[in-house]
Amino acid sequence: MIKRVDYLNSLEKWRDEKVIKVVTGMRRCGKSTLLLQFQNRLVETGIETTQIISLNFEKLEYEDLQDYKKLYSYLKDRLISDKKNYIFLDEVQRVKHFEKVVDSLYVMDNVDIYITGSNSQMLSSELATFLSGRYVEIKMLPLSFKEFFSICDLSIDDSFVEYMRYGGLPYVTTMEKDSDKVEMYLEGIYNTVLVKDIEDRQNRKNLGMRAITDISLLKSISKYLSSVVGNMVTVKSITNYLVSGGRKVSPNTVSDYIEALCDSFIFYEVDRFDIVGKELLKNNKKYYIVDLGLRNYILPRKNYDLGFGLENIVYFELLRRGYRVNVGKLKDKEIDFVTRKNDELHYIQVTASMVDESTFEREMRPLREIRDNYEKTVLTLDRFSVGNYDGIKVVNIVDWLLE
Repeated sequence: MIKRVDYLNSLEKWRDEKVIKVVTGMRRCGKSTLLLQFQNRLVETGIETTQIISLNFEKLEYEDLQDYKKLYSYLKDRLISDKKNYIFLDEVQRVKHFEKVVDSLYVMDNVDIYITGSNSQMLSSELATFLSGRYVEIKMLPLSFKEFFSICDLSIDDSFVEYMRYGGLPYVTTMEKDSDKVEMYLEGIYNTVLVKDIEDRQNRKNLGMRAITDISLLKSISKYLSSVVGNMVTVKSITNYLVSGGRKVSPNTVSDYIEALCDSFIFYEVDRFDIVGKELLKNNKKYYIVDLGLRNYILPRKNYDLGFGLENIVYFELLRRGYRVNVGKLKDKEIDFVTRKNDELHYIQVTASMVDESTFEREMRPLREIRDNYEKTVLTLDRFSVGNYDGIKVVNIVDWLLE
């Protein structure tokens, strides 16, 4: 098993605290393995196996416990009264009204609860209502390049090529790198997310939420979003694209289907930030796909773009590092990313190469026009232009990913 040290440390940080630990992330990004690793850590620190109750609702053996009353009775009967009990509920969104079980367990003094889910709806509806202020969310992503490289028996450059081609889903990393095998595995995950996770979402849908019933439309929107990674889009522009291809669809329907794709953690929506006005803009957005291996499966190879692939990698690395991330707007210019942490801003441009003089000027010009003293960085694949240019740092992207 690939040890996800940062996520393990996050769980350890919150261990025994009176909050529910909620691990979210797309299917097969490593949530179940993380729970197992943390259970092993508990045992290593002296916790007895009888103090650990672990259920994975993807397994048929626990299907009867998808009735929340039966689940509560099952867990309550196994609690040890004079010791701390560690409860792990994996893919718990499959249990309708699971939040009632979690809420009832939460009020007990000797219970520490850890749950996972592959759909953000579990946090935006009933759970948030029942447990407002009583849970912490640990957002899990596929492997970072640093994690990928640590287990990859290749040079740095060759590892990065593989990372861009196959992505960072943990099982893909351990597979023999046969393109057909990887593609079949990614196809299985992709179809399962679109069918199974969307179905789970439907079972828990909020009042007024439209049903997601047209999988063909869902795939069409997913393919389009994959092709425009790193580009500004609107619901209207996506609708117009689909209509021009012969689909009869309304903007409201398109919006609902995009929301379903984001709820399942395949795509992440990023708003623009007006650098001058210091406010978020809601009219145009960018979307990034959680794993480049999935993007390469969804798109024909001829549509693959190196620069936008790099931008996609940087976006998720910034999330891993705990930044809030927006796309920057500076009058009529764009900054790829404006990040915020501890009230500090950081402006970042991403480009495949800075060798060409016109490209160098294009990437540097918007950063020079920002009238504040926050950090400014250009991340690039080339090593020829690395340096500091009047306070603007140019950094090799692979080196930055390995920091």
